[in-house]
Amino acid sequence: MRLKVEFTTEPFDLEEPPPHAVVARETVQAAGLDALDVGPFGNTAEGAAEEVLAAVSAMLRRSLDAGATRVSLQVNVVSEGEPGEAAS
Repeated sequence: MRLKVEFTTEPFDLEEPPPHAVVARETVQAAGLDALDVGPFGNTAEGAAEEVLAAVSAMLRRSLDAGATRVSLQVNVVSEGEPGEAAS
């Protein structure tokens, strides 16, 4: 099974990424997931279910420890076909 995770950490800082946002991004990047997309207001990554779940767990712990007051995330099952394609 493949999963896609979308996440955002708060509070926002429009001047520069706050430490909790940097930690979240670095944690997911280090997990070696596929199709990583980093944006100013949200991030997405995709990969095998176990890898995504492990990355999400680490990201939550590290982001909260770094000062996040809220972490919003969504996890979707995607097809084995192409990255980002929804399962039927």
